[in-house]
Parts: sequence; structure tokens; C-alpha cells
Amino acid sequence: MSSDPSKTGGQYHATKGSMKEGAGKIFSENLKHSGQQEQQEGHAEVQAARGQGYAEGTKDRAGGMKDSTLGAVTGDSAQQAQGQARRDKGNAQQDINRAL
Repeated sequence: MSSDPSKTGGQYHATKGSMKEGAGKIFSENLKHSGQQEQQEGHAEVQAARGQGYAEGTKDRAGGMKDSTLGAVTGDSAQQAQGQARRDKGNAQQDINRAL
């Protein structure tokens, strides 16, 4: 697995591990255990990617709130709109990673 967690990569490894585990039940105890391990690692990678995405959403949400508030206080409507857009993006990132 790569150093950066990936939901797609994790799901691939979880599925591959499940298939190896199934084949191992028929052919080899070692293959079965290898499959179980790969499946667990895949699930862990998906969870890590989900956490990373949620953290990025939190960062965008907080930064957007700051920019939006600063724009409102200073009367800079462009900064306020950009901040709101970033905040909305952060909310969406969190919602997506919460739902998966």
C-alpha cells in the first residue's frame, strides 16, 4: 500500500483479501491467513483515508469561516463569498467522509 491512504486502494485490498481468504479455505491455510490480513489492512486503509478526508474538510471549514467572518467585518464581499464557498466545501468533505 502507498504511504497516502486511499479509499479505492483500501477497498481493492479488502476485496482481494476476501477472495484470497475464500480460496485459502479450499486450498491453503496460509493463503487463508494472508487473505484475512490483506482484507484487514484494506479496511484500515479505507478508515485512514476517511479520517484524512474528514480532517481536510475541518481545515477548509474553519478557514472558510475565518475568511467569511473577516470579509463581513471589513465589508469585503468577495472575501466573504470566497470564505463561504470554502466553508461549504469543507462541510461537503465532512459529509462525504462521514457517510462512507
